[in-house]
Amino acid sequence: MGCRTVILISGSGSNLQSFIDRLHPDQANIVAVISNRADAFGLQRAARADIATAILSHRDFPDRVSYDQALAELIDSYQPELVILAGFMRILTPGFVARYEGRLLNIHPSLLPKYTGLHTHQRALEAGDSEHGATVHFVTEELDGGPAIMQSHVPVLPDDSVEALAERVRQTEHSLYPLAASLYIKGRLRLIDGRACLDGAPLAPSGLRLDQFETDMRGHRND
Repeated sequence: MGCRTVILISGSGSNLQSFIDRLHPDQANIVAVISNRADAFGLQRAARADIATAILSHRDFPDRVSYDQALAELIDSYQPELVILAGFMRILTPGFVARYEGRLLNIHPSLLPKYTGLHTHQRALEAGDSEHGATVHFVTEELDGGPAIMQSHVPVLPDDSVEALAERVRQTEHSLYPLAASLYIKGRLRLIDGRACLDGAPLAPSGLRLDQFETDMRGHRND
């Protein structure tokens, strides 16, 4: 089987579904889906795919440190090679992040370093941005500040609402995240000296562009 992968969720799990749909078990062997919320719909998605699930509620712990310690012990029980944050709505402690350094990925709905944190679509509209998107990055202690791996770009239309823009970005995430993760699974992507590197070469600060990378891949297949 493929790379042992644990995916953490808090909600609907649409990005989890993209991993299930797009990556064969020989690539990403999803050994567990863990949620901090028992009502997360993503748990049903995992169950339908015969993936083990676990619930660890943060409400059962007095502070972030104790929760993250218990979460790490639960994750480690599955012996993962890769840990994926897919809508896991928790700010992680430095100790947790350090434990999984170089094998912990996240996706954020903005073109980082723009708009860390919440309400990214609203902020892009208020700023009058002409484009918006999502970023897959390695997780570091800095919130949404880890080295970028790959970004998707979408136009911001004149009559866009927050909901319309969010949905356009979300659709790109479903191809962006599994593709970026697959580079790690294939051994091509690594965190080296604090930088995201592809085939040993440091990536640009904004990472790869999804559209350009997909075009290059099609070109190679047609050669």
